[in-house]
Amino acid sequence: MDLNTVWFGLIAVLFTGFFFLEGFDYGVGTLLPFLGKKDEERRVIINAIGPFWDGNEVWLLTAGGAMFAAFPHWYATLFSGFYLALVLMLLALIGRGVAFEFRSKDRSPAWRRLWDWSLFLGSALPALLWGVAVGNLVRGVAVDSQMNYVGSFFDLLNPLALLGGLAFLALFSLHGAVYLGLRTEGEVAERARTAAGVLWLPAVVLVVCFVAGCFFFTGIFAKAGLNALPFAGAAAVALLAVGLFLRLGRGGWAFACTGLTVAGATAMVFAGIYPNVLISSLNPAWSLTVYNASSSPYTLGIMTTVAAIFVPIVLLYQGWTYWVFRKRVGGTQKLEY
Repeated sequence: MDLNTVWFGLIAVLFTGFFFLEGFDYGVGTLLPFLGKKDEERRVIINAIGPFWDGNEVWLLTAGGAMFAAFPHWYATLFSGFYLALVLMLLALIGRGVAFEFRSKDRSPAWRRLWDWSLFLGSALPALLWGVAVGNLVRGVAVDSQMNYVGSFFDLLNPLALLGGLAFLALFSLHGAVYLGLRTEGEVAERARTAAGVLWLPAVVLVVCFVAGCFFFTGIFAKAGLNALPFAGAAAVALLAVGLFLRLGRGGWAFACTGLTVAGATAMVFAGIYPNVLISSLNPAWSLTVYNASSSPYTLGIMTTVAAIFVPIVLLYQGWTYWVFRKRVGGTQKLEY
């Protein structure tokens, strides 16, 4: 296994970690206006992710930085082609970050309602757009022989990509509801568990339809060797198990299975497109691969050394953060937001 493949795998791991952690984060924000009936309940919901949301986003920054350094042509083509969608996502995330900080600055119901809906939009829109991006990643985009994206914004809004957006939104909402059922107490926790039971079936239908669309309209399941099918199967089994564990009242196992579903779906995508990193829908020969889009071997070698030192440190620190804030939110605890 060469360093090109190693770094492709590391970027896949980073995106898997991001979707797992930020997935329940987005899900909680999306459910906020619907599960929090009173201001105190909404503060409980926000405090459930308050210590973690900014740390979860570090995984995206790291994945983007790794992509820029290891595969600069992939980074340039992807970010230029998806520019408008990324700007919309960035604006939503800015509004979300500001909402976390500003919501508690004024007790006015109108003020807090504004930031609650900013949190909703800043969570739901990125979840939807990430699904659209993944759908285009497996379908292919209009990349020419010079590694330039020559399509339009509306070319990205094709049926498979939109289906992927809805699947991601439903899956992340389910992930967030299960997380809230574990992290909160009282009525909020009961409401979250009920929401998880309601969301499970739509999530199953949308994810299955998206995977079926990938099977019939893309080539990610047609390759020998490193194949997407085992990961798709694992994700499907895990998602079905979520419903069983929800019925049995085993919230911890249900959360583990939603996490495995997210991880399996992400691995399916990366395994399915390899050795490509960006498939050209105009001509397969124009696709960007782990070889023609990569940095020099020297650069990859330096990056590997740096990653081997600092990635374990980051993992230990984030794990420690989750351990410190492991208690359920609610009851007599002080609510900050």
